[in-house]
Amino acid sequence: MAAHGGAGASTLAAVFGGVDTGRSWPRPDRGEPDGVLLVARTHAAGLQAVSRTLDLFRRGEQPPGLELVAVALVADAPGRLPRPLQQRIKVIGSVVKVHRVPWVAAWRTGDLTVPPPRETAELAALTSVPPARDTHVRSNR
Repeated sequence: MAAHGGAGASTLAAVFGGVDTGRSWPRPDRGEPDGVLLVARTHAAGLQAVSRTLDLFRRGEQPPGLELVAVALVADAPGRLPRPLQQRIKVIGSVVKVHRVPWVAAWRTGDLTVPPPRETAELAALTSVPPARDTHVRSNR
């Protein structure tokens, strides 16, 4: 589930599998999962959106039967994050498992054939699709 527009949930679902519910809560009664992988960008607005959704779970205001599995934070730009954003991620990580997805330039142009970064192996395991072991473009996609 995307925490905000442009979070990268559609890209992650295309690359790793899973169900992209957009910004809507999953509907287990329609065959969607009851576990939520909350996706956001690593910019300030994205991290604020994660915090708001985490607060809903903390207060028990999410739809009944839904469980927050983890948060996937997709890099909003190449390079290191500014310290205030790193600190915000640390706070988020103190209450929920956080998976970081580094910048993938090819994904920006819509090329989802490049193998996912090695750093995403744990995230890929959540949807049972292992990441590639090499850094070459797969020809079978």
